[in-house]
Amino acid sequence: MHNGKTSITQFIIEEQRHIDSATGDFTSLLNDVVTSCKVISNLVNQGELVGVLGSAGSENVQGEEQKKMDIITNDVFLETNQWAGHLAAMASEEMDDIYHIPKQYPRGKYLLTFDPLDGSSNMDVNVSVGTIFSILRCKGDCQNPTAEDFLQAGTEQVCAGYALYGPSTMMVLTTGNGVNGFTLDQNIGEFALTHPNMTIPEDTREFAINASNSRFWEKPVQRYVDECLAGSTGARGEDFNMRWVASMVAEVHRILTRGGIFMYPIDEKMKAKGTEGKLRLLYEGNPMAFVVEQAGGACSTGRERVMEINPKELHQRVPVVLGSKNEVERVVSYHKEMDADAVA
Repeated sequence: MHNGKTSITQFIIEEQRHIDSATGDFTSLLNDVVTSCKVISNLVNQGELVGVLGSAGSENVQGEEQKKMDIITNDVFLETNQWAGHLAAMASEEMDDIYHIPKQYPRGKYLLTFDPLDGSSNMDVNVSVGTIFSILRCKGDCQNPTAEDFLQAGTEQVCAGYALYGPSTMMVLTTGNGVNGFTLDQNIGEFALTHPNMTIPEDTREFAINASNSRFWEKPVQRYVDECLAGSTGARGEDFNMRWVASMVAEVHRILTRGGIFMYPIDEKMKAKGTEGKLRLLYEGNPMAFVVEQAGGACSTGRERVMEINPKELHQRVPVVLGSKNEVERVVSYHKEMDADAVA
């Protein structure tokens, strides 16, 4: 307890007590993830004072420029979570292949996937960034796991969440019993429950999309955004606001707090490159879908529920449309109409 608020450690332990077969393993793992995020929060807050801004002069597996903080935060996650014996292996957006637990440490029954610093380009301009994580059960050989073991549908997730490094540092997570938000008290180094039972309003008048790609969008997305832009004089008869932070964690957190829809759809430019979307299924799509759905929202590719996709590879990309349920369903219905017309 702190100032009458439940600490994240106490919250996790109380959650564990509701599960008859719980061993405490998962609770300890989640505490290690929380520790990783505290360390990253401190680094983010220090910024150029500790020389962590700017490019690392390298690229990740997707061919994207790596920032110094991408590499530093990735190492923080590996070092904090490798030794305690809870994990069989880890997978990160910043690494080509899975990370095997070093031989000197015991193996556990869980798998951890993460994007150590989502929106890292925002670091240089002092705008909110975050960490996204997902926990899965290892269903194969936990002593010698392979990339195949990570290729589970999002519906198999045991836990997912994110840390947001903004004006205050927050941790938002779900274990499948709703969504709860915790704020880091820097004075004592502990997260306290500040946002219990977070829910997303079903209706919204706010949308987030990178409008510079509009000429490449498919017709359903163009139609939806055009209707939003037409405002009260258009078909919707309502005025909309547009937001774009270029940090998925910040976008999702805003939606969890006050509703909205976030879209990173597939477009003609992606199709020409042979990619299926921009965001990664295992490190971004699935964990955020789990959080959003648990808060009463929806998450789709525009054509199918993100959490029902069977992953084919570690760094698979997907289109993402998430947020307030009724708006997501509207975008999905526009895709259905277009696809039906194409078949006819």
